[in-house]
Amino acid sequence: MKNEDIVFNNLAEVPELTISIKGLTNDVFFQKKNYSAIFGIDGGEDISPEISWNNAPAGTKSFVVTMYDPDAPTESGFWHWSIKDIPATVTTLFENAGDIKSDVLPDKAIAMPMDARMDRYVGAAPARGDEPHPYHIVVTALDVDILDVSPDSTPAFMNFNMIGHELARGSKIVYAQL
Repeated sequence: MKNEDIVFNNLAEVPELTISIKGLTNDVFFQKKNYSAIFGIDGGEDISPEISWNNAPAGTKSFVVTMYDPDAPTESGFWHWSIKDIPATVTTLFENAGDIKSDVLPDKAIAMPMDARMDRYVGAAPARGDEPHPYHIVVTALDVDILDVSPDSTPAFMNFNMIGHELARGSKIVYAQL
């Protein structure tokens, strides 16, 4: 499997959140429903997995959740999912919270456009025959209720604007392979 930790090379060190993801196969791979039908994966349904976290420090006012594939065949990887302004009282995104038409996205949370500019979860879509791709699911605790970025911002720009507001971060790498 490819390099797993490059996404954190330039980020400030902060305390760690504990992350758990429900429903993985072999504890590390997405289920087929978490793959992308939008990107043409047979059996994919673009259903986001259930993600829970704990150990948020005092002063946490909101969370951001992202999913990023650094091994996508681009110069900049690929952002598959991004949600900001998740209230501090929320510690779980239930399955399919990535579908903004579902009723499970927490109140006040904002689904941001991912790299294909859809404001929803778009599942894993590695190229057939590639080594397993590491999808980094990251939860970041912030010291602000509302991260001051336009709701049409890119995930990279949103992450840049989190600098100075990060109180804690946790991640889990989930793999996908066709």
